[in-house]
Amino acid sequence: MRATHSKKVGTGSNKRPEKLNVHIRNSWKTNLQLIRSIGNMIGYKKSLSEWQCLSEVKMGRGSPIPPMLRRKIVEQYQKGVSQRKIAKSLKLSSSTVHNIIQRFRESGTISVRKGQGRKTILDARDLRALRRHCITYRNATVMEITTWAQEYFQKTLSVNTIHRVLRRCQLKLYRSKKKPYLKMIQKRRRFLWAKAHLKWTVAKWKTVLWSDESKFEVLFGKLGHHVIRTKEDKDNPSCYQHSVQKPASLMVWGCMIACGIGSSHNWKGTINAERYIQVLEQHMLPSRRRLFQERPCFFQHDNARPHTVSITTSWLRRRRIRVLKWPACSPDLSPIENIRTLYIIKRKMRQRRPKTVEQLEACIRQEWDNIPIPKLEQLVSSVPRRL
Repeated sequence: MRATHSKKVGTGSNKRPEKLNVHIRNSWKTNLQLIRSIGNMIGYKKSLSEWQCLSEVKMGRGSPIPPMLRRKIVEQYQKGVSQRKIAKSLKLSSSTVHNIIQRFRESGTISVRKGQGRKTILDARDLRALRRHCITYRNATVMEITTWAQEYFQKTLSVNTIHRVLRRCQLKLYRSKKKPYLKMIQKRRRFLWAKAHLKWTVAKWKTVLWSDESKFEVLFGKLGHHVIRTKEDKDNPSCYQHSVQKPASLMVWGCMIACGIGSSHNWKGTINAERYIQVLEQHMLPSRRRLFQERPCFFQHDNARPHTVSITTSWLRRRRIRVLKWPACSPDLSPIENIRTLYIIKRKMRQRRPKTVEQLEACIRQEWDNIPIPKLEQLVSSVPRRL
């Protein structure tokens, strides 16, 4: 039977390192103030015990030697100790000690030399040229930018490299905001209209009857453009976003003022001038009498084709209805747009998800009647700020 031998910790071959550690520990205690000042200078905040362990811990590949240990190497070299003995006493490789001493001979310093890593493919001048090109052609794809950069700089560049370079230029790909297209004459008329109505007070904007029509569709399948899945689940039916080419829909017309909601009207299909006049007679005029009680007011509608044809304008003149002139393609100036299309009604429809046209019509009527009055006052009061 083989006998087992046990070694006592700290005896035998460990005596010599123990003496060396005691010597290093005593020397570091005497230079405690110097250690802390150097540590604060380089931003290295460690306790004394951690600094003492630096000479005993094996450095990782590529890790810089602490300045205190470099100073110790230089001090021993100046005392005439050989490089091999210095490396053995401090548990460092001979090449590391040789490089530090050679650095001290050449420059007279013990600081770490700046890393000589791989240089970037594009320098600062190339980055400025790339940034100018990206700002000039904002709708270009990354592949198009990569092709242009390869031809312009005469260098081999990949799409991933262009992605990294764009981040260095503080540029990023975003989804563009959608805005109505305006010609120069439309922009000019819109500016003049806003300038002419800047003097209107909030009280005067409260005398406007706002109207609009919008299209609501029956929602099918799952909502959202994103799905949580693995790479292999791309053909899983539960990860599809189903779409319908021509879903069932309703056209909804409604009106409002700052202190109340007018009536709404739903119908299937499109609208023409004759149907629009019927809507005005059956819903706009009663809402106007109920909300304003024969007080003078303005009627607002956009410049859709059924609103501006001669039959509609002559009907409005016969009824002596003052129409607020409206600039073309300016849905952002109308407060009722926030109610009908963006924030309230359609968001509620996505949450309730009606399955049929009848359910859609009932949901629209219910949500239209439940719009809070403070929300209407807030929207109408925001018109001067919009202008």
